[in-house]
Amino acid sequence: MPLSVTSKATLAGRTAQSRVVFGAHETNLGEGRALSGRHVDYYRRRAVGGCGIVVTEHASVCADDWPYERAPLAADCESGWRDIVAACRPHGTLVLAGLSHRGLQGSSAYSQSVLWGPSPVADVVTRELPAEMGTAEIDSVVESFAAAAARAAAADVDGVELDAGPTALLRQFLSGLTNTRADGYGADRSRLLREVVAAVRAEIGVGRILSLRLSCDELAPWAGITPESAARTASELASTLDLLVVVRGGPMSATAYRPDAHTPPMFNVKLCQDIRVATRGSVPIVLQGSVIDVDEAQRSVDDGVADLVEMTRAQIADPDLVASARSGRAARPCVLCNQACLVRDPRNPIVTCIGNPDAGHESTEEPSPAAAFQALVVGGGPAGLEAARVLAAGGARVTLAERSERPGGALAAAAVGPGRDRLAALPGWIEGQCRRLGVRIETGRAVTAGDVERALAAGTAVVLAAGGVAAPARWPGPSDVSVLTAAGVLSGEPMPAGPVVVYDPVGGPVAVGLAEWLAAAGHEVTFVTPDPVAGTLLGRTGDLADANARLARAGVTRRLRTRVVGPAAGGVGVEHVHTGELETVPAAALVDCSHRLPGTSFDGVSREAVRAGDLVAPRTVLEAVREGRAAARMLLRGEHS
Repeated sequence: MPLSVTSKATLAGRTAQSRVVFGAHETNLGEGRALSGRHVDYYRRRAVGGCGIVVTEHASVCADDWPYERAPLAADCESGWRDIVAACRPHGTLVLAGLSHRGLQGSSAYSQSVLWGPSPVADVVTRELPAEMGTAEIDSVVESFAAAAARAAAADVDGVELDAGPTALLRQFLSGLTNTRADGYGADRSRLLREVVAAVRAEIGVGRILSLRLSCDELAPWAGITPESAARTASELASTLDLLVVVRGGPMSATAYRPDAHTPPMFNVKLCQDIRVATRGSVPIVLQGSVIDVDEAQRSVDDGVADLVEMTRAQIADPDLVASARSGRAARPCVLCNQACLVRDPRNPIVTCIGNPDAGHESTEEPSPAAAFQALVVGGGPAGLEAARVLAAGGARVTLAERSERPGGALAAAAVGPGRDRLAALPGWIEGQCRRLGVRIETGRAVTAGDVERALAAGTAVVLAAGGVAAPARWPGPSDVSVLTAAGVLSGEPMPAGPVVVYDPVGGPVAVGLAEWLAAAGHEVTFVTPDPVAGTLLGRTGDLADANARLARAGVTRRLRTRVVGPAAGGVGVEHVHTGELETVPAAALVDCSHRLPGTSFDGVSREAVRAGDLVAPRTVLEAVREGRAAARMLLRGEHS
């Protein structure tokens, strides 16, 4: 009988309720360097939803390995692991303790001590030079992995996962990019990994799962790990492991590990197949790599690519992913945006999801109450759709009025072109849920302030989520250059023939995506930004370098450290922000991608109408969905009267 990803899996004599894995990832949920109660609730919620295996956030095995501020330390994690096991095991979910050492890809900012690496090779991101590990340091790392595994076993975890992934010291020893040693650890680059595996196995025995997260392609074939060299390593270790997670990426390809939607999902299938062939089926294989669709995950199992599937971002988006698959319901989609689930940026954000703002906040999440009343939601963007969905799920009789001919708001309009078209899946899913729950959706209906006041007077609860508007024209007056807004262009406003200037004073994804889209449509595009790099905020999502490479390949001219001063004869006047030098860029159109402003149509309306999303202040999808959800819950609690 064919296996199902929702069916049970047995590893080392322990049974998981499904073949879906919630992989280790950074969360910023820690307290100090310990796993917190928020971790417990975060993992419990995925166990309740049907997850088969939870791998906890990787904990450093050495105290001087402190890669980010809230990075767990194994010595401080025993009680946290125990609490996570107690929270997940009753639901049939196995818990593996993630163990790691970041080596030269760590940070000295928190430890205030030297970084250690196989060789004195500077990290390509931080440019920090590590000290070369001697025999004493290598022995200490092996002992530390063993000690951490012993603590995890004492906490009654079902096993451990050793990290030899893109940012791990164990991978650095395997790679010619970072291991240039002349001793035995250089001649035999897998030696340290074998020693760690043996030491950990000795501590946890054969009754617990020993999993290895292995980078099998650094995408740097001139010196790095290749699929062929990884196949040899995997084959060598297979008999000593209970699980092998196949990943890719290394120091020169960091964004390849968990890329955004510009990289198609399921990108590790061929790599996984190669490793499975090399190991001859002697160890269960986990497929990782933007696995976000249950049907595609099932095909990988049916085709013999893998035995289990890692669906981490998909379960951040929908913790009930497995339960939904079992019942035939559509899961809330992961759109691979990396906007809220990628937390390594200077803001130190808590892990969450633009479509599921409760993710990472399970400890403070309030259950949606139930109430029966009439509700009017004005605006069919993400905020309004989410408010309508939650209200209807709580028992309210909901009408959603949207002035345009289709719901989805600015997000649906912006979902154009490769890597951005997937964004439309989120408002599409929420709309589908609204219709399933009986929400009356009226498109082409413009609601006035008077309509709202009359609804309130009649006892109808109102959510105002009418979105934002374009800022007043900053360059008024006649011109032979058409001045357009990003929203206008995306909504279908005609573009004149000739070159286009896309002006981005914000630094976000909209202008970059728009420039790519226009270039693909055959326009000659010049991208102007006051920043030193195009799309500067894309560093938060891991797309900064890739976005600039795409712009270059598309033939988009980038004018950096430059601002637009307005239309000029035959083009657009620009000024260098440092030198003040003025130039004219030939153009027939100028697309202004500046911030939008909140709409003013409902400024005088009673405060009984709850406001949400861009009507409050235009921001990201995360804030829109979160505020729409919060508005609905407030009304269901009776706070609208």
